[in-house]
Amino acid sequence: MKRLYVILILLLVAKVASAQEPDTSSVNMGYVQNGDTLIFKNIKEVVVFPNREFKNKRDYRRYTRYVRKVKKVYPLALKARVLLKEYEPQYYALETKKEQRQLMKQLEKELLDEHKQELKKWSISDGRILLKLINRETERTPYSLIKDFRGGFSATFWQGIARLFRNDLKSGYDPDEEDKVLEEIVTLIELGYL
Repeated sequence: MKRLYVILILLLVAKVASAQEPDTSSVNMGYVQNGDTLIFKNIKEVVVFPNREFKNKRDYRRYTRYVRKVKKVYPLALKARVLLKEYEPQYYALETKKEQRQLMKQLEKELLDEHKQELKKWSISDGRILLKLINRETERTPYSLIKDFRGGFSATFWQGIARLFRNDLKSGYDPDEEDKVLEEIVTLIELGYL
């Protein structure tokens, strides 16, 4: 009977030892400090957001609709960042205001030809989200971008049009307070969760 217990214990120990999986993270480097070896490993980034608890189905539908709108608009904000990095040096390298205006009109025509049909289908809330995301990506308000590239009169004109539709081109992007949910959604999109 003792042999049976010994064999069962050995089988159990062997099973537990074989069930452990090897560490798959890669070891980068290590060093010895005060006789202790410290090893550095690459660990995947973990993003923690508060658990979204919805009061009712209506709140859940509102949130999912907002996610869909952000996913629809976000690629254009990324494109705005790329275009700003590409065209800003060219714009300021031009010597005369006339050449700068021609460059902006050419760029505006290209963008309208490419996105006009898509933009016609957008709602006012899609535009609001786009303004916030452009501010997030370029770190400049839409008002300041228009003022820099089209002039103060044009910026004031478009600010007036935006105010008619209860928008504000001067409002900034606040990821900690007002735009907390938007920041959460964009982060999840960037990480590939949405």
